[in-house]
Amino acid sequence: MMTTHLPIVTPPRRPLPPGACDAHAHVFGPYARFPLGEVRSYTPPEATADDHQAMLDILGFQRAVIVQPTAYGDDNHCIMDAVARDPGRRRAIGVATGEASADRLAALAAGGVAGLRFVELISQRYAGRPKGSSGFADLERLAPVMRACGIHAQLFAKTETYAEWMPRLLALDLPLVLDHMAAAGAPTVAADDPLFDAVLGPLREGRIWVKLAVIRHSANPPLYADARPFHDAFMAANGDRLLWGTDWPLVNMENRPDPGRLIDLFDAWTPDETARRKVFVDNPLALYGFSA
Repeated sequence: MMTTHLPIVTPPRRPLPPGACDAHAHVFGPYARFPLGEVRSYTPPEATADDHQAMLDILGFQRAVIVQPTAYGDDNHCIMDAVARDPGRRRAIGVATGEASADRLAALAAGGVAGLRFVELISQRYAGRPKGSSGFADLERLAPVMRACGIHAQLFAKTETYAEWMPRLLALDLPLVLDHMAAAGAPTVAADDPLFDAVLGPLREGRIWVKLAVIRHSANPPLYADARPFHDAFMAANGDRLLWGTDWPLVNMENRPDPGRLIDLFDAWTPDETARRKVFVDNPLALYGFSA
């Protein structure tokens, strides 16, 4: 049973396909074992690996990707502990600074870390990048070692930042995964904006991956109608390079949606069963290296 401070989670109306993967969630605590970093931009309530497993069971996910939150900085022990509970069906996205050694990255990869997260999101909430995050400059320094270790890069930035950085990012010759629909959303970026096409172009070519998650860049919950054009554009560009995640436990949100209803929304927008299976099963299987 999940603790009461966590979001309400109910099953989706349409069962998920076997082998479905929640490609983006976080775990926090227990803080007695895994204390947060001293330098951080927020303090979330506990959302443990047990809570996370309960959420997956309710929704019907059999695989999961656990993403290191900035509140832990580059201390990856919490996510690696969560992965170690079921290493065949779990992967982690960790954090490392630009000074991290090859041995450190190799140890992370051996512990189930499939990628490293880099944040270049400058926000008024945090008066800059979130504390505890590593930026794109760190990625450029680490890219050669990441290639050698088979670790990809997961990125979080605004669409205009991607437009500026995309040539340099593609030159790193790493798999690139863009968080939260590449931060595309009205009113800052329109679906026909050239800035957005800087993301769509590499996606069409199969050079990047995008995580579909509407909640962080929509002003219209619970229907999220303003995010629909971006969802449709991503699906039309390349359905073989899209992933889906709950973003559980939905930190720093006043009205946290039920992830089951978010799956229902995806299903309403993506009724084709083949496309649905790609996003929930086939694509994460290809990127994260789960056992078939």
